Amino acid sequence: MPILRPGAFLKRAGSYTLINFFYFYHQLKKTEQMKHKIIFVFAMFALFVLQSCDTTNKEEVEVPEKQIVDNSLSQVLERGTLVATTDYNSTNYFIYRGGPAGYQYELLKIYAKHLGVGLEIVVNNSIDTAFEDLQSGKVDLIAMGLTVTGQRNQVVDFTLPMTQTRQVLVQRKPKNWRKMKTHDEVESHLLRNPLALAGKMVYVPINSSYIERLKNLQDEIGDSILIVEFPRDSEKLIEMVANGEIEFTVCDEHIAKVNQKYNPEIDVATPISFPQNIAWAVNKGADSLRNHINGWLADFNDGKIARFTYNKYFVNPRSLQYAHKYYSVKSGKISIWDDMLKEKSSSIGWDWRLLASLVYQESKFKPDATSWMGAFGLMQLMPGTAEIYGLDTEASPEENIEAGIKHIKSLDARFKDLISDPEERTKFVLAAYNVGIAHVFDARRLAAKYNRDPDVWNDNVDFFLLNKSDPKYYNDSVVFYGYCRGEEPYNYVYDILDRFEHYKNVIE
Repeated sequence: MPILRPGAFLKRAGSYTLINFFYFYHQLKKTEQMKHKIIFVFAMFALFVLQSCDTTNKEEVEVPEKQIVDNSLSQVLERGTLVATTDYNSTNYFIYRGGPAGYQYELLKIYAKHLGVGLEIVVNNSIDTAFEDLQSGKVDLIAMGLTVTGQRNQVVDFTLPMTQTRQVLVQRKPKNWRKMKTHDEVESHLLRNPLALAGKMVYVPINSSYIERLKNLQDEIGDSILIVEFPRDSEKLIEMVANGEIEFTVCDEHIAKVNQKYNPEIDVATPISFPQNIAWAVNKGADSLRNHINGWLADFNDGKIARFTYNKYFVNPRSLQYAHKYYSVKSGKISIWDDMLKEKSSSIGWDWRLLASLVYQESKFKPDATSWMGAFGLMQLMPGTAEIYGLDTEASPEENIEAGIKHIKSLDARFKDLISDPEERTKFVLAAYNVGIAHVFDARRLAAKYNRDPDVWNDNVDFFLLNKSDPKYYNDSVVFYGYCRGEEPYNYVYDILDRFEHYKNVIE
């Protein structure tokens, strides 16, 4: 007879088990001495039934754990835009002579091009808000020159480092330092040993990595440092040191050195940390995006462009001429024509920064600019168009702007009854300003013929204007004005609107 496990035996439960049970019960009842055994049999039967139920449950199919799908990279590709947050300051992102610039901005632009997508910048000077935007999905990554720390590693994943830096003490040089005879005399007034920070008050931005370092330094020196978390960025604190409003702040060395170029009163030569990595941050679990960035960085960091870009912002003291009048971080201006553009733009209902972007595109804000085709002035009107508005090459910059605005108003009137949405209509007006209204109407007719929307620019009319250099389209029966080098107006509209977004990011 085979030996059966209890569970195997009880799989035969039912009539077989009950018959056997009552047979044993009948036999045991014959003798009074067996009463206790009856109780034992009842107990064993109950145990068998319970085990049978338990075995049945164990044989049920286990539900696999839910798999978390990482679509961080595919979302960017499907959207066609990389959304990154960075801070507005003299190194990461700013407007210089009318165009967007900055170390983080340039890196993001290079990576977005490598990825084959557009770039959207969300300006954020609060680290807390930047982390919230990342975790809520508002942005894909943080590009604020973040120091990699253990505390931050708990909430985000960092890419490979772009560079390394160390934290330095920012302090003011003595009042008459320029008149002091020797370097040693200047040095005697400066704090060079971090141990001397004991009992000193040091201002740092709220939730910055400098706080963690200063707390560690307290433990190392066995004394307290009065750490004041201040609701402004490092550059404002450096300015406060330079002006004598506060005594000390702490900053990353590469940023401190840039700020020293236009604040020569400060000293940044006292390190308070070992070298630390600077990297971008992505969400926890965004492995596909992080891995793609890391693959790009592995090649990029070893190349000439990486070195050139870093040197441009952090090494060459005259690379961007930071004291320039139209360096936006210091001046808050785009160009010398800001006030005039603010005044004139109201007549066409445009944001003055959009008009400024068009002027930059046309002339780089140079009133004496001329083109090989004869276009002239800030608005680069062609001679034939300029004549319509009574303009010649002797006209003042103000007259040139006024004539350009009249031309914009005329183009807008041609589209007004066709395209009711002012924002959408502006794209058509910009294209017409560049290439002429006739080619834009050709592109609208092509869009209608090929079942696209003739009243929508993006992915509709812009496609056909771009392709008006293709015989398939410029020889089409609905095209009246033939060949057009469509890439120029296509990029013209994109560039002006993209620059307009940058202007809005940093200029009120």
